[in-house]
Parts: sequence; C-alpha cells; structure tokens
Amino acid sequence: MIEQSVFGSIKNGTEVKSYTLTNKSGMKVKLLDLGATIAEIWTPDRYGKFGDVVLGYATPAEYENNSGYIGAVVGRVANRIGGAEFMLSGRKYLLDANDGKNTLHGGFDSYSTRVWDATTEEMRNRVTFKLFSPDGDQGYPGNLWIKVTYTLTDEGELKIRYRARTDQMTILNLTNHAYFNLSGKLGAADVLDHKVWINSDQMTPVADSASIPTGEYRDVAGTPMDFTAPKLLGQDIDADYDQLNYGGGYDHNWMLKRGDAQIIMYHPETGRRMTVVTDQPGVQMYSGNFLRGLVETTVDGKAVTVPGHDLMGQEIQYRSGVCFETQVPPDAVHHDNFPNCILMPEMEYESETVYRFDVAEEGFWE
Repeated sequence: MIEQSVFGSIKNGTEVKSYTLTNKSGMKVKLLDLGATIAEIWTPDRYGKFGDVVLGYATPAEYENNSGYIGAVVGRVANRIGGAEFMLSGRKYLLDANDGKNTLHGGFDSYSTRVWDATTEEMRNRVTFKLFSPDGDQGYPGNLWIKVTYTLTDEGELKIRYRARTDQMTILNLTNHAYFNLSGKLGAADVLDHKVWINSDQMTPVADSASIPTGEYRDVAGTPMDFTAPKLLGQDIDADYDQLNYGGGYDHNWMLKRGDAQIIMYHPETGRRMTVVTDQPGVQMYSGNFLRGLVETTVDGKAVTVPGHDLMGQEIQYRSGVCFETQVPPDAVHHDNFPNCILMPEMEYESETVYRFDVAEEGFWE
C-alpha cells in the first residue's frame, strides 16, 4: 500500500510530497521527493512495539537546509573528491570546494536539496524517483538521467535500486545517507550500544582530518577498525588511533567481501536487527561525529547553524545515528587502484542495496 500526501513546500514555493509504503506486517517506510529521501522507517522490536529507526526532520525547511544530508540520495559523486577537481580524458574539471579544499557529496547544490519526479507502483509497493542533471551541473561533464527506486517487501526489506545513463564520459557514485538508530529513540539516544559486524578485512585509510584517502588498503586486523567479529560501536570509537583521531570517530570506507550479507547491526535492548546486502565494493560507515548543529538558517541577517530536531521534537545529538553508505571508495577518480567510478555513454549504471529489518536474539551471532 502507498499513501501519498503533501509534506510542505521549500523556500522557492515548490511543493514537497511524501510517499508511505506499508507491508503486510505493518512495517512502514516514508519517502520524500525532496532529495529522494528516506524520512521514516517503522519496524517492531522483540515485543512487537513499532519504532522509527532513521533520523528525520519534521519540515521541508529543515531538510532543505540540512548540512548532514539526513536520509537523502547524494551525488553526482558521493563522499569526497580531493582538491575539488579531477582529470578525465585529458581535461580538468573544477568542482565546488564545499568541504575545506575538497568536494563533498557533489558540491553546494547537492541532489539532496532538489525535488525529484516521483512515480508509484502500488502493486509492487514501489516508488521511483527521477532526476535530470544537465551537462556542467556541479561542474561534472555529461547530461545524466538518474532513477532511484525504493521497494518495500513483505519480508521486511527496503530495496534501493540505482540506475543512470549519460551522453558523455562522466564520473558517478550514488548512495543514500540515512542515519540509523535501531533503539527507536532517534535523536535522544546515541548508537554506541549497537553491535556492528562488517564483512571486510581492509579499509582505505585517510591522510588527515580532511578525510581524503591515501590510496592504500590497510588490514583491519588488530586495529579499532576491525568489525570482522561483532562488537559494540562504542567499544573502540574513542581509541587513540590515527584514523579515529582524524575523523573524530568512524567516518571511513571499508572494502566489502561478497556474500549473503556485508553488514549487520543489532540493538541488544530491542532485538532489532538490520542486515545490509549490496553489490557495491565499499561502505562508508559514519558514526554521526558532527551531528550537532545540523541546520543552516538566517538570524538577524546572519547565516548561522542551529541544532536540528527529530520528528519527536528532540534535538538531534552527537552520534545519535550511524550511516552505512554503500558506494565506490571516496576519491576513486584519483586512485587507479580503487574500483572505477567512470560512467561511459554506452554503459548503464545499475546498483542495488538492500536493508533488511527483523528481530533476533543475542545468540544469533554464534
């Protein structure tokens, strides 16, 4: 079932619509055409009590001024590009330096703040969002046609399928920037009491606090970056380790192995479990290290950043959500040894990530 309603309007007067998918078990997923955003995911705990497990805002204005990209699809190239420039086929392309000297999630005019075209398929419990990004948009070459389809299954899966095509060589790396908190308490509680497992032996270390990869692959064994055995997210997050010192916690890319699952997150108190399956080569796990002060606004004619609030009116706190952004590693365009992010006109970009929600008991790890 798909319920459509008006969520409000952004500052230019464009109407924002919401689309709520419901499966036979009562699980609900609310999507917005603003940013092709995941706004709410309602799942039961071990006692059958439903709770929202993603951070979200109450108004379009908060989403429009959202510096944390909460729940949105980001691109044209997710994550960071060092020096806000790249070479492609012998030509240099200059991008927005919106993250120090670097580009983050596409630039200032992010896909997360645009209203996408939406179509629904009631019988398949599916919504598809479409966006046209013209040649030169954000500084990137090539006209680009993007489709992002969300499907909610009766098995508790939220499937995200990304498709795109271009008319000239370009670079592309799409992902979703949802912040998960399986406690259902959202902005009021941190995620350090969640257990995480990542099917990965290696991560791509960054050079410094600018979070641009060095181009190496680093083994995680024996380091705080090792999630090959499940552990509490808070167990090592404040360890004195170069990568954690640079990022103020986890904000790094892990190289994923193939298998039935790439990531599992579990909340022992509620029994909620989220399993992530993807065909992407990496995942950026971001532990919400800069979540305080998310919304940019104007007060007395001056630009200021003020705290964002979740749907229950609670101020969104530091580390109150964790992202699992499935993608090609950051800054891949500058590292030949990283998976390729180039899209050619004769190719169709296609990728799928599945977030599966259920309830489990602690012993399931064994």
